[in-house]
Amino acid sequence: MKEFSGRIAVVTGGGTGMGRELARQLVAQGCHVAMCDVSDDAMNETRQLCAAERSSPAVRVTTHIADVSSEAQLQRFRDEIARQHATDQIHLLFNNAGIGGGGSLFTNTREQWERTFNICWGGVYLGVRTFLPMLLKADAGHIINTSSVNGFWASVGMGVSHTAYSAAKFAVKGFTEALINDLRLNAPHIRCSVVMPGHIGTSIVSNSRKVHNGVDELSPADLVQTRQRLSGAGIDISQMSDADIQKLAQERARSFREEAPTTAAAAATIILDGVKAGRWRILVGDDAHRLDERVREAPERAYDAAFYESFAKEVGWRLG
Repeated sequence: MKEFSGRIAVVTGGGTGMGRELARQLVAQGCHVAMCDVSDDAMNETRQLCAAERSSPAVRVTTHIADVSSEAQLQRFRDEIARQHATDQIHLLFNNAGIGGGGSLFTNTREQWERTFNICWGGVYLGVRTFLPMLLKADAGHIINTSSVNGFWASVGMGVSHTAYSAAKFAVKGFTEALINDLRLNAPHIRCSVVMPGHIGTSIVSNSRKVHNGVDELSPADLVQTRQRLSGAGIDISQMSDADIQKLAQERARSFREEAPTTAAAAATIILDGVKAGRWRILVGDDAHRLDERVREAPERAYDAAFYESFAKEVGWRLG
């Protein structure tokens, strides 16, 4: 699929971050877009940006409320697309929605752990299940599943647990790789790609808190875990109040978004270029490429402190 003009793309998690930038760049190239998110306000902002950048007034942009961990909500999303775009087919499926959090089997609740896993993995699986019939009816199709560098390296540092997100992203990677031959055998006009971003400048930190806690603040359990992480990183927390910890968390969310080595817009460009080139494996960011090389070179040492400290220093990742 060398061109997107006249095609129909589905983008999950289109309200912010890479999903928003994918939608903006797709409509600029003449592609019709249907996006979903759990935030109507965020999607409305994306829709306004898309309206200003679409290549033609004929390019359709629709927004839909859907939690990707719910099959019923995804099916409603699919049915709304069929009506509003007057179609029984789509050409591009970007399973992009995801959140962080719920990283520990010990300090997080089962509900938190499974919420992260069910969105990051379940949203991809259910997305493919839901939209495959519409892809099958198209003359050509492409499924793009967002994994992460945490789909081949299950860590973000020695001081924090990261099991739910990493397990989900490993599942996305394996599922997409298995799809390559499944599609070749049963639907050869459909291709697939797995996207593995490094640190991208998005609002995932604050968005994840909103999904888990209802507000962009740390929960009481989060506060305990954050104190443990800071203490483990050698930071004196004895004089820090809960309000101080909340301010640090807000600053971390800001710096994650605004000081990332790769912007969401640059990431979207890399992804779309990868799709056009027919690549099944799309690494996003220099840090992703470097980490991939390092893990392949020394997989047995990938979870040693020295490995992480050396890599973090090389690429500028914050320790802890």
